[in-house]
Amino acid sequence: MEVLLRELAPQVIGLLVRKHRQFDACEDAVQEALLSAAQQWPEQGIPDSPKSWLATVASRRLVDEWRSESARRRREENSALMDLAGPGEASTSDDTLTVLFLCCHPSLSAPSQLALTLRAVGGLTTGEIANAFLVPESTLAQRISRAKQTIKKAGAEFVLPPAGELAERLRVVLQVLYLIFNEGYTTSGGPDLHRADLTAEAIRLTRLLRRLMPDEDEVTGLLALMLLTDARRDARAGDDGSLVPLAEQDRSLWNTGTIAEGVSLVSGALEAGPVGPYQVQAAIAAVHDEAATAADTDWSQILALYDVLEKVSPGPVVTLNRAVAVAEVNGPEAGLDLLATLDDDSRMSQTHRLDSVRGHLLELAGDAVAAREAYLRAARKTASEPEKQYLTRRAERLGS
Repeated sequence: MEVLLRELAPQVIGLLVRKHRQFDACEDAVQEALLSAAQQWPEQGIPDSPKSWLATVASRRLVDEWRSESARRRREENSALMDLAGPGEASTSDDTLTVLFLCCHPSLSAPSQLALTLRAVGGLTTGEIANAFLVPESTLAQRISRAKQTIKKAGAEFVLPPAGELAERLRVVLQVLYLIFNEGYTTSGGPDLHRADLTAEAIRLTRLLRRLMPDEDEVTGLLALMLLTDARRDARAGDDGSLVPLAEQDRSLWNTGTIAEGVSLVSGALEAGPVGPYQVQAAIAAVHDEAATAADTDWSQILALYDVLEKVSPGPVVTLNRAVAVAEVNGPEAGLDLLATLDDDSRMSQTHRLDSVRGHLLELAGDAVAAREAYLRAARKTASEPEKQYLTRRAERLGS
């Protein structure tokens, strides 16, 4: 039932917004309808037309809200309720893609896009989203409310972006979905290494987006990247919840079926035409996943793919990851030289990842003292307890 509600949430929002043109009020009403369904359906059974049921309940919530306003408004919206689509139309109309693009409107900040997407398209409650991102529910509720008001002030219409804007808006949508996945795969803070509910939701939404936009190869590339990465999830943590790095993972725990699907998807996308960054990252993940052991990893191929990625999507994170491949192919000193180019990059100053990679490469180079210091700096910067424990243990292993 939970999966059904999440699939129907954006469809019902789209149905109501298309009729009433008020995204903020309609989204609130649908959330209340979803809650009612979660409470009633287990006892009463799922209705024959669950989408129509949700649309009707949400519309009643809208009318109840509008009854507190002027008589003119009340008459108008009561009339709109009478015009509500019947079960047949409600079951065939699907505005999910339009809702997704609206939640990722460029006027919103990245945190607001994430929160609104998870609530309106993912069907998660405010409390669930707040728990996922380790913020108070009141803070998350205010963020969502401000996001909806921002969309309203921006004059955003409930239509898909015009052709000239579609590529850029799709880039934002993909970025939001990838951020949701990454937050689930390696949580930014707290005691847990990963949040399987977030990774699963990101994969579900990306599958949905691919179904709605089957000709977009970057959508396929992102789905492949998520699958190839998530396939390793069961091997990433030890029995005590501590982080297990890729090179030390028990590969028998990797999900071979998920890997096969990811490899098939990225292979097809790469053959279709010009490559984008998600397709290249998926190809890199595929090379890792297809290696029977860490020693079998084709680092030369990975480095060549990072060279391509740096051309199509340059940035400090790409440089950081490429430095590891450079070290594997050309030696740790070469990797450290590349890392040094990031020392003055303000975008890397707050993250622990630069010091973490530097510690790894210094350890490979035999400089135990400097490696230990780098690991400890990284441990101080991360808010993730499993990562902190892992980095601290690496430092302790190198002595005092």
